[in-house]
Formats: sequence, structure tokens, C-alpha cells
Amino acid sequence: MGFIFGEIPPNDGLTSSVSNGYANNEPHLSCESKRIFSSSVSHNNASSVQEFNKELESIFGETLPSGPPSSESNSHANNEPHLLSGNISESCFELTHTGNSGEAQMVDVSPKESSKRTATAVCKVILGKTVFDLVLANQLAKGDVLTVAKIAGITAAKQTSNLIPLCHNIGLTHVQVDLRLNHEDFSVAIEGEAASMGKTGVEMEAMTAVSVAGLTVYDMCKAASKAITITDIRLKQKTGGKSGDYSWGQ
Repeated sequence: MGFIFGEIPPNDGLTSSVSNGYANNEPHLSCESKRIFSSSVSHNNASSVQEFNKELESIFGETLPSGPPSSESNSHANNEPHLLSGNISESCFELTHTGNSGEAQMVDVSPKESSKRTATAVCKVILGKTVFDLVLANQLAKGDVLTVAKIAGITAAKQTSNLIPLCHNIGLTHVQVDLRLNHEDFSVAIEGEAASMGKTGVEMEAMTAVSVAGLTVYDMCKAASKAITITDIRLKQKTGGKSGDYSWGQ
């Protein structure tokens, strides 16, 4: 089998005599003799490999590759991972706001059927005790923080398509924004709801409403503190549409 991998099989008689010569401190072969010996063995090996390959070809119908293994065969031998052929767009999900070549696009919703859509989003604004007490007592210079933020959130929901480039201009049938002071962590809890009868969802309208309401709370209170934090903006639930209903945590 040494011929398969390009190795030189030992010649028992020659190996024995040469090794014995070294062991017994006998005279070594001259350089000229070594060259002749090497040339002769290489020639015999080449002939033997060719004959052996012909035999394998006659048996298996294949010819063993000559030369070192290719990089592909090496990767198989090392059990390295390989990329699978296929199109990424054939996966179980796809981004609808990108075209076939990856460019941004607005989704065509004309084939969809109109249905009732609702969405609720939430947000939290952490004020800190000092600012929280000022809001609670309505003692901030800019006035009623919660009322102004509520109006800002409703207005923002109606302007979502102007703020988010690829959103559709939706005819909203209802927008509601509620703000509640939380004494436990000195924060403002904001919840926004949007609804429509149309061909696309209103999740972005609800999330835009609570986001802008939170920003408005910050703007109203920033004179008292710059450490106010807007956090936990997320979709709480939504109904309608092809993807069905959704509730956070379920």
C-alpha cells in the first residue's frame, strides 16, 4: 500500500545490508553509488506505481489522483465545515423591506385584504426622586408634563410615515396614549395604542407614540436633571393581519 501514498517501500535485503553496515561500522556507500542507487529506486518506484494504478483502474474504474491531495480533499479529511449551496432568501424568514439585490424598498400591500389592526406599545421614563416629586407636584417651569407628553404621543402616531421612511401612510381610526407615575422606581410608565382598518399593521404607530411621548417627558424635565433615562420601548401586543396576534412574553 506504500505505492498508493507515494512512499518508497523498503527493500528488505538492501535495507538489512545497509543498516548492518552502519551498525558494524563498515565502509559507507560513496556519493556516486548513492546517486545511482537513488535514481534506480525512483525509476523502479515510478514504474511500479503506474502499474498499480492501472490495476486499480481496471478493478474500480477510477484512477487515483497523482500528486498531493487538493485543498478540498484536505478539508474533508479534517472535517472542516463547508458552505452549503442555496439561496438565503429561501430560508424560513425574509426581510420584506429589501429587494432581490438587497436595496431598500417599500412593501406593496395592494394584494392584501383590509382587516382591523390594533397594536399596543409601552415605554418607561426613569426620572429619579427629585424630578419625580416636581412632576407629581406640577412644579416644573414648562408646565403639565404628562398632558403635554400625551398630546405629543398622539400627534407622533399620526406622523409615523413621515418619520420612518418605509412606513405606509395609514388612516388611523384610533390613537390613545396614557402616562402613569410609578412611585416604586420614580418613573413614568407610558402606554400607547393605535388602531386602523387597513392592509398593514399599526405596530410602528404605537411604538412611535410612546417613543415621542417619552422624549417629550425628557424635554419637559431636562432643566431639573440630565440623568433621566428612557428605556424598555417595546411592542406589548398586536392583533390582525397575516401574521396573526402577538403578545409580549407568549
